[in-house]
Amino acid sequence: MAHKAVSDTDSDLPAGLYIIATPIGNIEDITLRALKTLGKADLIACEDTRVSGKLTSYYDISTPKTPYHDHNADAMRPKLLAMLREGKRIALISDAGMPLVSDPGYKLVAACAAENIPVTCIPGASASLAALALSGLPTDKFMFAGFLPVKSAARRTALAEIRDVPATLIFYETGPRLAKSLQDMLDVLGDRSVAIARELTKKFEEVKRDTLSNLLDIYAGGGETRGEIVVVVGAPEAGGSRSWTEADIDALIIDMIENQGMSVKDAAAYVSAQSGLKKRDVYQRALILNKKRGY
Repeated sequence: MAHKAVSDTDSDLPAGLYIIATPIGNIEDITLRALKTLGKADLIACEDTRVSGKLTSYYDISTPKTPYHDHNADAMRPKLLAMLREGKRIALISDAGMPLVSDPGYKLVAACAAENIPVTCIPGASASLAALALSGLPTDKFMFAGFLPVKSAARRTALAEIRDVPATLIFYETGPRLAKSLQDMLDVLGDRSVAIARELTKKFEEVKRDTLSNLLDIYAGGGETRGEIVVVVGAPEAGGSRSWTEADIDALIIDMIENQGMSVKDAAAYVSAQSGLKKRDVYQRALILNKKRGY
């Protein structure tokens, strides 16, 4: 059954770019204002016209669509800007959730801002905020870190850089990488409280709350990982800073080089970020170990 968008005359939608949040799972999680704007816009710029087509078809919205994603953004952005300069009304949406949050669109908004082209945000569903609200972890301070790097060595380095941030951390992750990412989080961040939210707002929505070590056991052992995943990790405990010994430093350098495949330079940078020690000092120590062990 089609659901009609709110209708009115087209004249009350000013020219400009409209950033519009779309459902992250349940197709009815969209605002009346979003539907009205999508119906009145001259064009909808979306990641995948097939995905967005399901939404517009459901609500009987006939506005033309054009793809705008990471692979064609450089070519499409000038065309969209030209239309906006002519006074057109363009809606920017992603496949799900809020555009620009781990989705394309930042450069288009920045270009509009530079040219004083009006930009309006119509808020709505967001997987990161939904997961945070469901996590049971503190919400007064949080940091959205998006997707971590694919390779473990780079992922560990990225985690080390935010290890001491006094806030709840929010990550997006894919099912095939979940167990490995949890292992790296455990090794770098320590055994913190964590919530893993999967299939948010959908029929099989699931939120698991426990420690990193316990949930790692579940997902490394074959726990269900289908669907979109958000990992919410608790902040470091107050006064929980680690005291690093020379033996600790040596062991971590060796682990990064021998087991994680890092170069001496990259291992030193990682250990420096992890320990808070000066990169130069750690690098000198790594060179000594390199000579002794013949890396």
